Amino acid sequence: MTEALDRLAGRLPEMLDLLADLVTSESPSADAAALRATAAVVAERGRALLGREPEWADTDPPVLSWRIPARDAEAGRPVLLLCHLDTVWPMGTIARWPFAVDDGRATGPGAFDMKAGLVQALFAVAELERSGRPSPGVVLLVTSDEEVGSPGGRRFIEEEARHAGAVLVLEASAGGRLKLARKGVGMYRLEVTGRAAHAGLEPERGVNALTAAAGLVLAAAGIASPAEGTTVTPTLARAGTTQNTVPASAEVSLDVRAASAAEQERVDGALRRLAVPAGARLAVHGGINRPPLEARASARLFALARGLAAGCGIPELGGVAVGGGSDGNFTAALGIPTLDGIGAVGDGAHAEGEYVVVGEMPARAALVTELVVALASVDVAEPEGGRAP
Repeated sequence: MTEALDRLAGRLPEMLDLLADLVTSESPSADAAALRATAAVVAERGRALLGREPEWADTDPPVLSWRIPARDAEAGRPVLLLCHLDTVWPMGTIARWPFAVDDGRATGPGAFDMKAGLVQALFAVAELERSGRPSPGVVLLVTSDEEVGSPGGRRFIEEEARHAGAVLVLEASAGGRLKLARKGVGMYRLEVTGRAAHAGLEPERGVNALTAAAGLVLAAAGIASPAEGTTVTPTLARAGTTQNTVPASAEVSLDVRAASAAEQERVDGALRRLAVPAGARLAVHGGINRPPLEARASARLFALARGLAAGCGIPELGGVAVGGGSDGNFTAALGIPTLDGIGAVGDGAHAEGEYVVVGEMPARAALVTELVVALASVDVAEPEGGRAP
């Protein structure tokens, strides 16, 4: 076992104390005040752990970062650690589902996705600082809008990634396995405009936006390609004003996932060619949000992580491709080696009862520390014109 793991295991009560604070500080993506309050908690606790003030970006929702200088004159570019503090849970959830630790599991809204990963990142950097070991330097970046596509955080993520030698994404693992590839994400809203009329007296004078939208739902779902792993999923719908009025407007939201940029472009084009009946109008809003994270972006980093895992108390480190996107999709698309899912071990992301396996937290934090140290002397960049093995 590494000395880092021994020390981090001894700090597990502190890790749980910080996790309790972060989970109790609710932070739904759409609540600006709540995000600022939680960012302040992260800043205060991070300052105490790292002995450094965070940098605050001049933006809302909040973005904060810590920069740890390199300790090796020969080291390459710094390692970027990506975290987010927002969750999918509305304000008030904590009142009926409080943070708790029971039978080796910590639970509460956002505990698994991804506040435990943020805790592990902070303690990994704290261990790196305490040890004085060689390091290429670290940037720990914490954003606040990942769960809604990172509309504000993306530019900060991409700017930091352009200066990084590698990116470690502290998103939750998949059953303990790292996430080696992710599908790209598209977010669309189909807006149909029809014409209102009385549903009983003269429905024929109306143009029913709801029936037009129903046709669009079936047509959009048919654009999916199971063979390619491409999904087009209608997720939200809204139409009409009253029960006795022909709906003059309707909206349908679509979630699109694809493993390749070519499939993303195919779906985008097909959605923009959809048609509605005469008299109705269709507007297609949104588009491609995140490019795919391809396996070649993670291959060299994963091989390095597997070699370090046993010394961190992880006997067998697995990897998997997943459908969900993350901020790692952005950094991989820039050509920066990116390893995702290196955060919490547990289950239930975005579901009631999500939980973290408490005993795994020190090991995963230690793995982050050891990876940063190793990256002071190991180049994981993909060869020019080639692919990572």
